Amino acid sequence: MNQVLVVEDEAVIRSALKRLLERHDYQVSEAASVKESLENYDMNTFDVIISDLRLPGAPGTDLIKATKTPVLIMTSYSSIRSAIDSMKMGAVDYIAKPFEHNEIIETVSRIIKEHSSAPKINASDEELAEPPVHGMIGSCPQMMELFRRIRKVAQTNSTVLINGESGTGKELVARAIHNLSERNGEDMISVNCAAIPENLIESELFGHEKGAFTGATATRTGLVEAANGSTLFLDEIGELPLEAQARLLRVLQENEIRKVGSVQSKKVDVRLVAATHRDLKQLVEDGQFREDLYYRINVMTLLIPPLRDRGNDILELADAILQRTCTRLKTPMLHFSNSASKAIASYPWPGNVRELENAIERAVVLAETDLIGEELLAIDVESRAAEIATVAGDSSKADEPVEELSLEDYFQRFVIEHQDSMNETQLAKKLGISRKCLWERRQRFGIPRKKKQEH
Repeated sequence: MNQVLVVEDEAVIRSALKRLLERHDYQVSEAASVKESLENYDMNTFDVIISDLRLPGAPGTDLIKATKTPVLIMTSYSSIRSAIDSMKMGAVDYIAKPFEHNEIIETVSRIIKEHSSAPKINASDEELAEPPVHGMIGSCPQMMELFRRIRKVAQTNSTVLINGESGTGKELVARAIHNLSERNGEDMISVNCAAIPENLIESELFGHEKGAFTGATATRTGLVEAANGSTLFLDEIGELPLEAQARLLRVLQENEIRKVGSVQSKKVDVRLVAATHRDLKQLVEDGQFREDLYYRINVMTLLIPPLRDRGNDILELADAILQRTCTRLKTPMLHFSNSASKAIASYPWPGNVRELENAIERAVVLAETDLIGEELLAIDVESRAAEIATVAGDSSKADEPVEELSLEDYFQRFVIEHQDSMNETQLAKKLGISRKCLWERRQRFGIPRKKKQEH
């Protein structure tokens, strides 16, 4: 039986979460603070720790440093920024209050599944840092965790979903997974779903029979079949039209394809790696992405951090890109000036590594000496200052007392903010309570239902 520790100072929430987990066959221990947790339990005996972010005394993120056990952070509805910060500190995931019961059960199950087969690290081995994945540069904690997960998932045939902003190197991660897998003897097939016209995507992916449609003058093998025995990388999978999504679902469920215009199916052995910069869960809610396909591809998820969150990795990357660019363009080896290095380190790089590569290539082409100055990078200092000011403004908002919400505050704020866009059933579902309980709490807190305006 999997062991779970719940750290939450609100007794109502803590006991409710304990009962929920126990109904799903978890053995649950509980504590009201980080101090109580460390004094009463051996942190490394648990399979997962669920902790509130804001606790009396030390914050929940202090548990991350105290154990190798994955820590799931709970945060108030209004403090998502704090939750993202906790992910940067090493939390395995976060979940916002109020959460749906199914959501937290699925999250806990996924975390335990992902970490159950991780190799145990002996104390004597902790000093030996794992080498980074070949072809990828980075030594910040987020990248080291990404490298560890790449090596781990590469040894399986599980479907992988890579999430990350545009330009972070999702195809590089997919190629690393393929090269470290048993399928590396075959070429990986890469497809950018956003680059193929919608009326051709099914034919490109699954092939077609002669005469299947106007212009189909010969039988064609699709890219899925071409990836038989290898890895298929679908970049920007969120751009796939619904018809193609249905065919892809069949490939994942039945391991077979059917060409456009054919009545016969063919078995294939394909390992799927998908990538997107979009929120697939939101696309599902908007009816633009199949829910069954989403759960099929969301087996193992890898998150690539944006360049602005990678600290000193930026300068390390910049030096490597500069050397590579000089070699490719057959120019003498160049170097960054101090002002250029400072600009590179402080600029937020909204286009991530791709933008950094373009800026450096432009500077190499324009350079007239062996030193690259800040002006050659063409970094928009004014935009950078405005962006930093905006981020600072957002952070100040995030630090307002609104984060210090009690359980009652959560309920009242959520209902008031969403009652115009949700009906009672939807509100109750999001709060994880019954409609009757929602009505009773409305009466207790004096939040009557708004009457619909008559026209």
